[in-house]
Amino acid sequence: MPKIVIIGGGPAGLSAAIYASRANLETTVLYTDGGALGKTDKIENYFGFPEAVSGAELLARGQAQAKRLGAALVQAEATGIEYAEKGFVVKSTAGVFPADAVILATGAPRAVPPVAGVTEFEGRGVSYCAVCDAFFYRGKAVAVLGQGEYALEEARVLLPVAGSVTLLTNGSEAPAELPDGLALDTRPVAAIEGGDKVAQVTFDAGDPLTVDGVFIAYGTAGSSDFARKLGAQLDGNKIQADGAMATAVPGLFAAGDCTGGLLQVAKAVSDGAQAALSAMRFVRQQ
Repeated sequence: MPKIVIIGGGPAGLSAAIYASRANLETTVLYTDGGALGKTDKIENYFGFPEAVSGAELLARGQAQAKRLGAALVQAEATGIEYAEKGFVVKSTAGVFPADAVILATGAPRAVPPVAGVTEFEGRGVSYCAVCDAFFYRGKAVAVLGQGEYALEEARVLLPVAGSVTLLTNGSEAPAELPDGLALDTRPVAAIEGGDKVAQVTFDAGDPLTVDGVFIAYGTAGSSDFARKLGAQLDGNKIQADGAMATAVPGLFAAGDCTGGLLQVAKAVSDGAQAALSAMRFVRQQ
């Protein structure tokens, strides 16, 4: 049976799971939380609800429906997607999931960390993709700004290539286990500095860290991060998808807020349904 992995458990991801399951596809949803919907107090503009419904209740109903139809909902953080001999492999904190097609539905992109120099040095030493840019830092000193599983995955990609890799947690608690060879600095970061290119990271206290590049892996990976790593086209931080919710990468689809447009539950549900139907047609043609 073809395997579909959906990253994101909001209305777009759950809608995709419902349609994929009804199409007799082995469907797995990886999610960390309910996203923006789970935090919404009242929704009064969604079809079929004459009275206001909380986002948490609407989310719970969607989860129950997806489960009833056979989708596996796995509460885990997706940390990476790689190409496989056939399809993809999705890495997560709950293990590795093979997929014939992947649907990205993690909502709108997260904010860039509020550190001076991040925006100014984008493309000049600040990167958001270790898989894409590790090659340019062969034998050089780099840092990864972040503290979760996503940051550790970026560090693992860089370690065999860069001369040194330092994890910057920006004042947050360090992970319990670090990969061999990964240096650690938990000091609050003040700025990323340099001239034409990144030259150092300064802290609220103490000596600066000399680096040639800084990889941003703040929080958890979003849809645009995964899309960028696989070579899909972006418009800013929005994934470019056609009317069938297909990206430029065969087998990779996107749905919901990560594609921009109207940031409403109604659109997310529609996008998810279309992405699942397109994924179904794709895997059946392989």
